[in-house]
Amino acid sequence: MTRKPKQRPQDIIISMAGVDKSFPLEMGGQQQVLFDVTFDVHAGEFVAIMGPSGSGKSTCMNIIGALDTATGGTYKLYGTDITHMTADELAVVRNEHIGFVFQNFNLLAKRTVLDNVMLPLMYRGMSMGERVTRAREMLKRVGLERFETYLPTQLSGGMKQRVAIARALAGDPKLILADEPTGALDSKMGNEILRFFKQLNHDMGITIVMITHEFDIARYADRVIHIYDGRITYDGPIPANESVLVKSEQKARKK
Repeated sequence: MTRKPKQRPQDIIISMAGVDKSFPLEMGGQQQVLFDVTFDVHAGEFVAIMGPSGSGKSTCMNIIGALDTATGGTYKLYGTDITHMTADELAVVRNEHIGFVFQNFNLLAKRTVLDNVMLPLMYRGMSMGERVTRAREMLKRVGLERFETYLPTQLSGGMKQRVAIARALAGDPKLILADEPTGALDSKMGNEILRFFKQLNHDMGITIVMITHEFDIARYADRVIHIYDGRITYDGPIPANESVLVKSEQKARKK
């Protein structure tokens, strides 16, 4: 059996240490939704963050994606602490370091497929020629080079998600953050997209963090971080069945 090489500290892309998150309540006070969340994600991992609705996984995703900030603890991305960055600084982090794939695609309906893929490159200072070339390369990678002049409304759900993946890849990120990427797709199209993520991870070494509430989807990853009531209850290899994660929830309830 080939042993997996030991990960080095410089291989860490995401490092969350003791992260808490609270939101203010209209009637006063705070509601805490994340408690002491601590984990690392190394380069080349495919990680699923899983939990039921209201578990805190979406809040965790927003912090990972620099869409929100922690109220306690630290979050380092590529070794840089971004916990206290300004909104403008976080926008730069998102644009330069993270590729996003969302459940509802987030494509501009009145812009062509090519325009949608080029969009994040507008903020990179690239010339129009460079943006077009890069976008076409990404569309070819996802098998949609013949559809660059189409509008999103002319595409199937699976094709729309491939456009979203091409857009995420356009900025050459080392990290893709996928939020319920198959939620708007039927099972056949969903499995196709998940296999494509697996291929990106295996062939290109892209680190993928995928948010999901379904165990069957999480099984495409190599590791699952399970969150329940704002706390991590399991962090390890994909278990043989979901009962392991259910038991981790039950233990959390008893504490």
